[in-house]
Amino acid sequence: MRRLRAGRLSPWLTRPIRGTFRRMTIARTAKRILWVDDEIELLRPHCLFLQHRGYHVDAISNGDDALTLLRKEPYDLVLLDEQMPGRRGLEVLEVLRREDPHARVVMVTKSEDDRTMTEAIERRVDDYLVKPTSPRQVLSVVTRILEGHSIRQQQAAQDFAGRFSRLSALHETARTATEFAALFSELTDWHIHLAAAGERGLLDSVSSQMDDLRKDFGHWIKAIYPRWMRGEEEPPLFSTDLVERYLLLLLGEDPVLLVVLDCMRLDQWRVLPPLLNPLFEITEGLHYSILPTATPYSRNAIFSGWFPDRISHDYPDWWGARDEEGGMNDFEDRLLAGQLERLTGRKVPVHYEKVFSDREGERLRTRVNSALNTKGSVVALVFNFMDLLIHTRGESPVFLEMARDEIALRDLTRSWMERSSLFQLFGEIAGQGYRVVVTTDHGSIQCNRPTTIHARKDATSNLRYKFGQNLQPEEPSSALVTADPADLRFPTGRMGTKYVRALEDFFLVYPTKLREYQSRYRGSFLHGGISPEEMIVPVATLTPRSR
Repeated sequence: MRRLRAGRLSPWLTRPIRGTFRRMTIARTAKRILWVDDEIELLRPHCLFLQHRGYHVDAISNGDDALTLLRKEPYDLVLLDEQMPGRRGLEVLEVLRREDPHARVVMVTKSEDDRTMTEAIERRVDDYLVKPTSPRQVLSVVTRILEGHSIRQQQAAQDFAGRFSRLSALHETARTATEFAALFSELTDWHIHLAAAGERGLLDSVSSQMDDLRKDFGHWIKAIYPRWMRGEEEPPLFSTDLVERYLLLLLGEDPVLLVVLDCMRLDQWRVLPPLLNPLFEITEGLHYSILPTATPYSRNAIFSGWFPDRISHDYPDWWGARDEEGGMNDFEDRLLAGQLERLTGRKVPVHYEKVFSDREGERLRTRVNSALNTKGSVVALVFNFMDLLIHTRGESPVFLEMARDEIALRDLTRSWMERSSLFQLFGEIAGQGYRVVVTTDHGSIQCNRPTTIHARKDATSNLRYKFGQNLQPEEPSSALVTADPADLRFPTGRMGTKYVRALEDFFLVYPTKLREYQSRYRGSFLHGGISPEEMIVPVATLTPRSR
């Protein structure tokens, strides 16, 4: 709106109010409110109440003059009566939305008619008040709309400041898988909460605590993971346990869905429940991805219920002791069917889909809905969007800009879900009353520190983990290195094979390609190594609200 002089305003509102309000306006620029009502004189106590709270209030008695004024003066909020002589409030709103789509408007009316309320909502009013209203009711709405963000920001800062010392204490005492997962989960929530509140400064404190956690977590995993694999310590819930501990409990006459979102970090998952809550009741848990945190190992572990050594032993032609990843996930449907038969003692009908693109969304939903007609079936869906996103990001400057950091990655994840065939499918599934288990095989971490590794030509190419003979990182503290496949429940490899897993946010580079890899991959989201972001990942049961 262009800024010119005001039109016909009630004279008692053009004079400054003495005392407290005058002192308040020195501290901050007053937010400007225009109140449009043909009975504006009766609302003087409401307007004075807002002024005493630091708002600048102008009042006008009809819609035409209001539109003229709004074309000349900038206002932060319009309080708009619906039932006025001449233009009704909804007519004024229609014109205002065309001329200023982002204007903030509260409709104030005597009518409790559902149709009037629906019309106002359709035209995107920010709130709706029914007369008679008290000054405090009006103040509450005005404060929420005009000050809500800053209030939430201040509250988030206060809450985090009050929790900071406790988080530090929890970090100092973390010794178990449950304690590390709980601390990582809370820091993840704080990162999301403070980012949403715009508290970028406090995000540095969260990031610093996350750095410290990542370091201690890496050293702890180096010591504890081999003992878990040998049965010397009680392990946490692993990828291998998900079907038995989650999916099996839901089997019955109704079909059940298992949805695996490949390469989904915990913070990416945590921004999705607001989209899913209208459809499902969500029960969330956490599990640990097996090592390496890469699709051929962790996702095969979910579908088979086994570690790599057992898969290689029972299905040598499918999986074997191959060093490279190609083709190692071609048998997930049969691995899942085999696991379900072992757990139930009977053949369970399995329908399996691997989805790389939304282009076939309509056909996907048709096939899934057809499979749901089979009683007692399991419909398993693997969506590769997030894994493709982080790999494409590393190769594309455009995607690099779009997913610059964790916050941007979360935003992209939510945007994808809102528009995806999966979200449409979720709506249909909820309507039919079927339950869903949602999980991921592993997460990813933004890697900023290259670490040099010496290797022969037979070494695998992944930047977070490598197999090969005579592998040797220059900084031993940057990786887990073992020559014993039993430390990872891996099939026995060739004589002299070593297994390396990068810790924290390190990525492995060769001395001959040091500068090239540094410039190309620094800041990339990678996986396959040891960090909370890669290993501590979500699993959730979705129960339709329609049930």
